[in-house]
Order: sequence, then C-alpha cells, then structure tokens
Amino acid sequence: MYLLSGDGNLELIAPLLSERADATPLSQSDKPWESVHSIIKNLTERQVSDKPCTYFIDTNPSFSVYTQIAILSGEYLLVPINADDSSIFAITGLFNLIWGTENKHPVYGNYTFSSKVDNFKIERPKIALLLGNRFTQQKGAAHAFKALSNEAIKKMYDEYCKNPDRFIDIDSNSCIDSQETFEALYSAELRDFNSAGVVAANQGIPLSKMDKNIYYVYKERIQVAKEQRELCRKTIENLVSRL
Repeated sequence: MYLLSGDGNLELIAPLLSERADATPLSQSDKPWESVHSIIKNLTERQVSDKPCTYFIDTNPSFSVYTQIAILSGEYLLVPINADDSSIFAITGLFNLIWGTENKHPVYGNYTFSSKVDNFKIERPKIALLLGNRFTQQKGAAHAFKALSNEAIKKMYDEYCKNPDRFIDIDSNSCIDSQETFEALYSAELRDFNSAGVVAANQGIPLSKMDKNIYYVYKERIQVAKEQRELCRKTIENLVSRL
C-alpha cells in the first residue's frame, strides 16, 4: 500500500491553482482549467506497479479546487451520510455542484464546475456506495438516527429515479423499483468505532492487530474491549467486501 500524504501548506496555494485554472488560454490547444483539474487524474491513470492498483482519494468537505480535482480523478464516488439534517441538505448540494442545477442560471451558470466539466467533455465519476454513519450494536441504527438516515436515503433514491446514469450499475438483474431495494444495493451502515477507532487512528494500529485491552493515548488510559474490536473489524470486512 502506498500513501500520498497531504500537507498543510497545500491550502496556501489553493488560490494560485484556482487562478491558473481560470487563466485565459493562450491558444486553442491550451486548456488551463482542464490541465489543473487533471493533476491527480494523470497520476491515477499511470501504471505504478505490475499489479492492479486501486486508488482511494480523501476529499475536502468543502467544494474547494482540491475537492474538484479529486472528484475528476476517480471513477466512483463513496458518499458518507451522517444522521443529521445537514447531510440531508448536502445531498442536493452534491448533485447541484457535480452535475449542475436543473435550471441553469443565465449568468453565473457558465462559471460553475459542472458547466466547465460539460464544456471540456470530462467524464464524471458515478456514485457507488452510500456510507451511513451511526450504528449501535443492540438494535441496529438507533431510532432517531434511523429516521434521519431514511430521509437521506429517500433523497438519494429520488435522485436515482431521475438520473440512474449517475449511479453505477450494481446488479443488472435486479429491478430497482423501491427505496428498500435501492437501500439494500447502494448503502452500507457503519457502526460508531468509539475507543477502538480513536486508538487505532492515534497509534496507527489496524484493528486486526489490536490484541490488548488497555492502550495509552496522550498518557490517558483507554480500555478497548475485545468484543468491541471484533465488531469494528467485522464492519470493516463487510465494507471491504462490498467495495
């Protein structure tokens, strides 16, 4: 596994990248916007090993130039959905930003990311999986969170009904004619990793290698039960198998 790490200084040159992307072309073959937004795509299309490679790109929550570059660099979108109203409204924003609004603004519409992508005939990635946050081990998704999650899935299903070509074709034999079928094929629920997740991230230990009950994080004594570790590991394995 190879890791291409980020850097805090990248944020400082984001305005420069945006400025270069919007520069006036010097010739017909000069396409500054496309060149800047293909930086990572040029990397992912290269063969870096004699084995097949899969790239996972973590994006910025805001729709910055780096997020735009990342979106155009992948073939599939994994969309995390938190159980809150913000995520529900963010779904509309996701489609508007990447594919454009139904009614294009007569003035500002020409400057949007989606318009630029259309103009340069760049292929967009397709939505592959919706990752639902908030999971409890006793009753599945807790009732309050499940209500919000259902609303988010409903909005996604509505979008699917209008534009199924924006989603990957998971099962050509299945007729997706209900929200329940859509949810079964396109969503996966994650559990709250709690202490196990905190320790694994802080110390760089895979859950499969965590064999102690007690760990120390910044001198604080953290207890991680074996049962919790196993449940978290099983969740990850299920997600990996889906991917």
